[in-house]
Amino acid sequence: MHRVNPPELSPPAGFSHAVTVTGGRLVFLAGQTALDGAGRIVPGGLPGQFERALGNLLHALRAAGGGPEHLARVTVYATDVAGYRAHARELGAVWRRLAGRDYPAMAVVGVVRLWDEEALVELDGIAMLP
Repeated sequence: MHRVNPPELSPPAGFSHAVTVTGGRLVFLAGQTALDGAGRIVPGGLPGQFERALGNLLHALRAAGGGPEHLARVTVYATDVAGYRAHARELGAVWRRLAGRDYPAMAVVGVVRLWDEEALVELDGIAMLP
């Protein structure tokens, strides 16, 4: 896997402009919200929900045999993009603590609501395992 960040584009912060992958096995990760083991959304507002949703995504990836370094693409669906931007520094710290400093290609998409009505954020992704 190779992260590509051309100098002609603005410097990426918390994402990579492109990721190339060769060989290996693709893992498609379903959208994960901040559900706990009992199926309830965890408290803690956006930062707490982001941490749980990312943790759930990484747990599914580990169960498939991978780790955060194998993430090629992550999409974040947020019910409040302005709130997401306001918490960007805090969310970045959560990402680095759980997933490290290598970022996949990412997008944040504003949505009206998510499947879990109390959810503020959902993450899905694609990983390439060696």
